[in-house]
Amino acid sequence: MLASRNSSSHSMFFILLGIPGLENYQFWIAFPFCVMYIVAVTGNVTILHIIRIDHTLHEPMYLFLAMLATTDLVLSSSTQPKMLAILWFHDHKIEYHACLIQVFFIHAFSSVESGVLMAMALDRYVAICFPLRHSSILTTSVVVKLGTAVMVRGLLWVSPFCFMISRMPFCPNKVIPQSYCEHMAVLKLVCADTKINRGYGLFVAFSVVGFDIIVIGVSYVMILRAVLRLPSGEARLKAFGTCASHIGVILALYIPALFTFLTHRFGHHVPRVVHIMFANVYLLVPPMLNPIIYGVRTKQIRDRVIQGCCRKGP
Repeated sequence: MLASRNSSSHSMFFILLGIPGLENYQFWIAFPFCVMYIVAVTGNVTILHIIRIDHTLHEPMYLFLAMLATTDLVLSSSTQPKMLAILWFHDHKIEYHACLIQVFFIHAFSSVESGVLMAMALDRYVAICFPLRHSSILTTSVVVKLGTAVMVRGLLWVSPFCFMISRMPFCPNKVIPQSYCEHMAVLKLVCADTKINRGYGLFVAFSVVGFDIIVIGVSYVMILRAVLRLPSGEARLKAFGTCASHIGVILALYIPALFTFLTHRFGHHVPRVVHIMFANVYLLVPPMLNPIIYGVRTKQIRDRVIQGCCRKGP
């Protein structure tokens, strides 16, 4: 009986509403979303191409940057094409397995992105605090192991989300009041006790994000202490500018992500349109900003982009 119920519920479609409350404006809202997505794809593909062809950039910072660009491409592409289809063409249906795949990619690669930002903070800490030992501490082997650990953590921690949901029956209500399939939004459609799922979701969120934020925070405190000891005011100013831009990127990921996560569980009085807009920002703005902050502001990559543009010019 339960098996047949699961089978019938899992052969269905869900309905993604898009941005409830702004139905009359969704067509126009899609244009800035589309522009941000194009910037994200173009910027991250450009960074990956430059790092691939320039062997002088096969160093820890740039290898981590390549990991971040790959993660951003996966994260934004797992949601934006369907979101634009909803907002422009009213294509609200999403098949059950496609929805589950979205859940997996969104949460797994959000975890990976958090881990890569943590690894990049560690790289900056070693580079600034131990400049003479940087190449011996962060060897290519160590970078690969860190990247692999971050990827495996994301895949292993998030896989149970999909496994547990796939074994649960769904209610007749098939409407997800947002632009993409997210774990908590899908879980609200389940006709069963979801305490274990919710508890596991809290554990994953706080174990991943909590650990990464602590490491990032400690790294930047140590970096700032080292920067304040620099004798040159110009060097301090330059280092502060770099740290400020990097911290801005980190906050652009964590603030909307934590707001979305906590609103699903505790923010019952938060207007739905505010929640949905933050949920969209969390998956679109960081992939757009990262290539600008980490790429354009990095001299070696900026010079390669300028050289490429000059060669294509008249």
